[in-house]
Amino acid sequence: MNELPHANDGSQDKQGNAAHPYEFLTPDVVLDALASVGLWGDGRLTALSSYENRVYQISLESPAPPEGNAGGAGDTVVAKFYRPGRWSDAQILEEHAFAAELMAAEIPVIGALTLNGQTLHHFAGFSFSVSPRRGGRRPELEDNAVLEWIGRFLARIHSVGARSPFTDRPALNIDTFGFASRDILLAGNYLPLDMASRWRNAFEEAMQVAQGVINGVGHVRTLRLHGDCHPGNILWTPEGTPGAGPHFVDLDDARTGPAVQDMWMLLSGDRPQCTRQLGALVDGYEEFREFDRRELALIEPLRTLRLVHYSAWLAQRWSDPIFPINFPWFGSSDYWKGQVDMLVEQTEAMQEAPLVV
Repeated sequence: MNELPHANDGSQDKQGNAAHPYEFLTPDVVLDALASVGLWGDGRLTALSSYENRVYQISLESPAPPEGNAGGAGDTVVAKFYRPGRWSDAQILEEHAFAAELMAAEIPVIGALTLNGQTLHHFAGFSFSVSPRRGGRRPELEDNAVLEWIGRFLARIHSVGARSPFTDRPALNIDTFGFASRDILLAGNYLPLDMASRWRNAFEEAMQVAQGVINGVGHVRTLRLHGDCHPGNILWTPEGTPGAGPHFVDLDDARTGPAVQDMWMLLSGDRPQCTRQLGALVDGYEEFREFDRRELALIEPLRTLRLVHYSAWLAQRWSDPIFPINFPWFGSSDYWKGQVDMLVEQTEAMQEAPLVV
């Protein structure tokens, strides 16, 4: 039997170029990895939408054995193969432990199954986990009742998140998302010559304003967060069905930060619409936990930091073949002109009065 290619062995593709590790993650490797933890796929495998990791829905020949939290996994599971080099094992396990803590508090978070006594597994150079499959659709965020429901569960997530800090996973702040992202972009020469100085100037002005807003807010409590709480990471099950309400998925970006980070990405539309949506979220939230309204001033700085971090995220993953295919505009002058324009807009937005609820 031929030896399986290893994700981190510096292998080359057929043209002799350095191959990205995910090029070796074939369907056979996925199924063999699953078999290594005692789960046998029946051959039906579907790749799910994910740029950061590789995620597959896999049908099993028989349900997962009832070990630990694996009971009730059903005949279909979801296997997530973590991007090599992004998180250490300790950081991934910290995410798993947070999810387990949330599930123990009966919060509808979908976490990794315990298989062979572990939640994190290794095969052919890849780190992977297996979780149960849960159905659902995107939440109707125009419905105040839905927003209040989500707010209640966010408060419960944050109550657990405030019990203890992360020790291995990084914080979300102006250094990690702002200046570190700038350093990645400049060191890699990702900005074209005609836009480099304009972007740097827009970035520096935006960070100066962001730091001023942050300083003006003063100390706010930070806690363990979902970290990437946008509508696509909430599965909604309608009332009248088993497990009705929101199910939170993908804690891959869990970090330490202010509570409002898990709220602002659920807002959309003009200022009156955002105010209404935020009001419903906070109403639900405060049924279980007090919300520090000073944090509302952090929404636009956090949005600005995410904007910069997104460009660095694309840059760091450019060697992954799916990125040039799906983001062909990255690196063009038009792209960076758009980034400059958005930074200017965000600089203005950060100087406006914050939302009030």
